[in-house]
Amino acid sequence: MLVPLKWLNDFIKIDDLNPQYLADAMTMSGSKVEDVIETGKEISNVVTGKILKIEKHPNADRLIVCMVDTGKDVIQIVTGANNVKVDNIVPVALHGSTLPGNVKIKRGRLRGVESNGMMCSAKELGIEEKNAEHGILILPDSTKVGADIKEVLGLNGVIIDFEITPNRPDCLGIIGIAREAAVTLNRKLDIPEIKVKENSVLIDDYININIEAKDLCKRYAARLIKNVRLGESPDWIKERLTEAGIRPINNIVDITNYVMIEYGQPLHAYDYNKISGRQIIVRRALDGEKLITLDGKERILKNSMIVIADGDKPLVVAGVMGGESSEVTEKTTAVLLESACFNGTSIRLASKALGFRTEASSRFEKGLDPNIVLDALNRAAELIAELGAGDVVSGIIDKYEDKLKPWTIDVSADRINRFLGTSISRNEMKDILTRLDIKVKDGEEMRLTIPTYRSDLELEVDIAEEIARIHGYNNIKSTMISGETMQGGRNKKQRIEDKIKEVLVGTGLYECISYSFASPSDFDKINIPKDSSLRNTVKILNPLSEDLSIMRTTMIASMLGVLSRNYSKKNENAGLFEIGKIYIPKDGEKLPDEKNMLVIGMYGDYDFYYLKGIVQLLLKSLGMDGYEFVRDNKNMTFHPGKTADILIYTKKGDSNAKKINAGIIGQIHPDITERYDLPDSTYLCQMDFDALLENCMIERFFKPIPKYPAVQRDLDLLVSRDTMASDIENIIREKGRGIVEDIKLFDVYEGKQIPEGKRSIAYSIIYRSKDRTLKDEEVNEIHAKIIREIESRLDAKLRL
Repeated sequence: MLVPLKWLNDFIKIDDLNPQYLADAMTMSGSKVEDVIETGKEISNVVTGKILKIEKHPNADRLIVCMVDTGKDVIQIVTGANNVKVDNIVPVALHGSTLPGNVKIKRGRLRGVESNGMMCSAKELGIEEKNAEHGILILPDSTKVGADIKEVLGLNGVIIDFEITPNRPDCLGIIGIAREAAVTLNRKLDIPEIKVKENSVLIDDYININIEAKDLCKRYAARLIKNVRLGESPDWIKERLTEAGIRPINNIVDITNYVMIEYGQPLHAYDYNKISGRQIIVRRALDGEKLITLDGKERILKNSMIVIADGDKPLVVAGVMGGESSEVTEKTTAVLLESACFNGTSIRLASKALGFRTEASSRFEKGLDPNIVLDALNRAAELIAELGAGDVVSGIIDKYEDKLKPWTIDVSADRINRFLGTSISRNEMKDILTRLDIKVKDGEEMRLTIPTYRSDLELEVDIAEEIARIHGYNNIKSTMISGETMQGGRNKKQRIEDKIKEVLVGTGLYECISYSFASPSDFDKINIPKDSSLRNTVKILNPLSEDLSIMRTTMIASMLGVLSRNYSKKNENAGLFEIGKIYIPKDGEKLPDEKNMLVIGMYGDYDFYYLKGIVQLLLKSLGMDGYEFVRDNKNMTFHPGKTADILIYTKKGDSNAKKINAGIIGQIHPDITERYDLPDSTYLCQMDFDALLENCMIERFFKPIPKYPAVQRDLDLLVSRDTMASDIENIIREKGRGIVEDIKLFDVYEGKQIPEGKRSIAYSIIYRSKDRTLKDEEVNEIHAKIIREIESRLDAKLRL
């Protein structure tokens, strides 16, 4: 926000301060200064001069030669301007002078005639050009000759550019900045009393106001101006508006903008005679309703927008931009002035939807204080009366039902000091708060009454921040951090997660991360039955798209999507894994059950046994020796006959413990790989991470090196193709009488010499006792019992 210091000086005396000092002080107290701008800084060695004599140029018809008195010397200047006369006083850029835009003026010759400077136009001096067609800026006859042009035209001002944070809408006006400066500098704030000169006519006879959208308009007030005399604003208003970054238009519009900059409260002026039915209605726009705004463009409105309408049509998009149908023009004779407080969120959304942002909308969207509405309205009426721009009709129509009142906060000086790490006295705190226009009622705790324009002050910590910034952050001494410290560390879940990642990355897999959002169509793509509980999902209220409209209940579709993208990018081999969450709704509860899952996916130079080996390695690294792979022909996501459930024991290493299903592993069904544009040899494993976490054994227990030798026996069996290797291994362990140390499957063969429907499976069995040396007879006896049990239960035969 651009703040001219001359304007600021109307409310707090700062003309004795260096502008940079003021800027630094304001920044240190929390009002960040972006820049200090000196208007006219680029202008040097330009003075006022009086034209003594004018002659035609001897070598050019369109040039003239002027003799100009600059106060110290009489110099000759050649110009092409046709609006100058003898005795005119004009700005003269002398030899060696500079103008805005880094323009340098030097003496020279024009068509053979010497010229020792240049007479300037308003544009060349960087100010608003009144009569551009006339060229040179003609100054009043009373202007002193030889005076510095910056002093004459007021081009020696200073403007401070403040960065206003969104939580301080009260600082979006000169008065708000003046309040901050008064507190920062500990100087008196002087806001003049507003005195409006009214006529005897009552406004109630002319207009009726009704607020229909009370949730979007907290307050609406209006004044009527009759006998409007539209014209140019006085120079001091135009100068201040220009310095504040506002283009002057006419006296009525300029006054509304002037008050907006001064108070931070936007106003709007309607041509009263264009208001149908003499009524103002504050309502929601109708969907599809049209309005031509002041920029001449037709806008399509939405029901979420606020419009100010008359009995027939919308007049303006409230808080954003006026409409062409009620614009103040040269023919306007009566003006209705509006000052209102609109819902900030609605204004912001309307501004965004319509594609433009104005000075008014940028203020409304931050949330303004409804209690400044009348002050701003009366200030505008006061200026209109003072400048003779119209006659102010007596009275105000003010619709304000749910009034915003000051609120209280109880604070403790001791708590604030502990929070800040300071030792600020209670009296200093009270002084700071009083300067901030906060009323203090002393007691065991201080009860503070907060002014309504400070909407950012709600909690004790907010008050602590106010005290700290006004006391001065630079005055708060640095102290060592205090408190109890604890040694950091990772919990069990984090350690297990790190271990799983370490193992899987070590096998050559890459970790990936996918969205927890999913598409309802994913269930059909991966063949989830219609009656499956997995289709009961958490719906997202405001999804980015239909493809991201639910929370996933399985990670299989997510992994297949990642694999599909890799395959489409010509990645011939991919092995990926992800640890993430699925979201299972719980009956009668708002929040779902968030289960942690592990999913592994691969295609290319991999097969089922490669993936199974990775899973076995993972389970072993987690200390889970008790597990089984059990064939699953019912899961429709996977290839029938090439899928297995992963069962683990709930008690680590105890074969008698309860078995739980911890996941599934297999080749993806061909129909599904076709839908995802993946090769047929796509394999996937999904495991319950929480089950792994609960049943893993990350502690390692060491045992001494065996004292007694091992005995090895091989076992080559002919079994049905449907026989599970795990069934054979379970019998071996069951009949091994505790001396079976290890079982290794070293050969599986189908082909010649093997009957149809059969396969050969060969094991190497290691026998060892912890307390003695085994004899061959003992081992042979146990080995024979194992063979007989396998032949009996599994209809197997020993191959010789």
